[in-house]
Amino acid sequence: MVNKVTKIMLTAVMVISLAACGERNEEGQTGQQKVHKIVLSVLNPKVEIASQFERLVKEYEREHPEVDIHIRTVGGGADDRSMLMTQFAAGKGPDIYTNGGYEEARLWKDYLEDLSDQPWVRHAYKHALEPMEMDGKIYGMPMNVEGYGFIYNKDLLAKAGIKETPRTLTELKDVSEKLKAMNITPFSIGYAEKWLLGVFMLNIAFAHQDNPDAFIKGLTDGTQKFKGNEPFIGMLRLLDLTVQYGSKNSLTIDYNAAVTGFAKGKTAMILQGNWVQPMLDKISPNMNIGFFPMPISDDAAKNDALAIGIPNNWVVNKKTTAVKKTEAKKFLNWMVSSEQGKRFMTEQLKFVPAFSNIEIKNPDPLAADMIKYIKEGKTLSWNWFKYPAGVSDEFGPAMQAYINKQMNRDELLQEFQKSWNRYSEK
Repeated sequence: MVNKVTKIMLTAVMVISLAACGERNEEGQTGQQKVHKIVLSVLNPKVEIASQFERLVKEYEREHPEVDIHIRTVGGGADDRSMLMTQFAAGKGPDIYTNGGYEEARLWKDYLEDLSDQPWVRHAYKHALEPMEMDGKIYGMPMNVEGYGFIYNKDLLAKAGIKETPRTLTELKDVSEKLKAMNITPFSIGYAEKWLLGVFMLNIAFAHQDNPDAFIKGLTDGTQKFKGNEPFIGMLRLLDLTVQYGSKNSLTIDYNAAVTGFAKGKTAMILQGNWVQPMLDKISPNMNIGFFPMPISDDAAKNDALAIGIPNNWVVNKKTTAVKKTEAKKFLNWMVSSEQGKRFMTEQLKFVPAFSNIEIKNPDPLAADMIKYIKEGKTLSWNWFKYPAGVSDEFGPAMQAYINKQMNRDELLQEFQKSWNRYSEK
């Protein structure tokens, strides 16, 4: 969905006397000179924080009355990258937008302003800068740190007599059976969303490789294959289990419906990340929830890690005017350095910061679990921004076809390979 902040763009600010300018309007009123504000356009990809982000922007505008910020929110399954391509081709790209980094950063480099000299760089965690670092320069400000896995309703699991979260595929099936016996739908699954499958679910198999970066390189040079790879087989077994014990007609359920169903207590578990915390708070405040990792085998120790990474990076349009670039940089720095910005980030946006100068005083349940896994060193990597550009667009539809029984496991893995080969050759 798209949200816009629409404001008056021209304000009459100066009354000039008749003696000074010799002008009057038809009614004989003193003439007025209109002064232009600096207007910044921002593309926000996170529908979950749309209203909170708008409030943050209004706070900034109160402190900086010379700036007018227009927000367009696109996300929740919408193809914001295609929209960006169209806008930039027409010379109308936003002043501030986001980029995932790695291959995506290289693809968009001509539109990325160098931000290496910005004050916030010295406070960013080193690993958080890696996605947007090219040629020794920094081209993006990490938005936050996010993690995903299975979010679970502790009260519903307790109702089914489940005292511990599952650590293996077998244990997850047992938990699902117990929930089903209590007439509780185990999983809320919105597989109408291609990105949930082709990005988040599939990444678990990449992250469980002994060396994900080497595996990705091997897929490109032909020394590695999807077919027969144990983590990918395990990931598909997990996918099958969620379909078997999940909401009916999963291919027709979208992001909002899946999250809403979970928030209302209709399901016990959902594959999502801590970014849904604001939505859950709005629908069902103070839900008793937590995270557990996605098991793809019966090796409890290997499964015990959350997928945690930098979801996106704020970037400045290199092609916009010098004045707008200056103001855009000021706004980004304000978000992570001012007391108001830091408070909004942790209390309103519910972000886990990627900066050492921002402290979370009272983390929400999902953030608290994430921080625990980070401190224990039990994390899995995010890898989709490292794939050949464009290939992820084919993974989701292929997995939907698999769920719809249009192909079996081997055929799906072969389809992944065909897509990878095709895009890596471009």
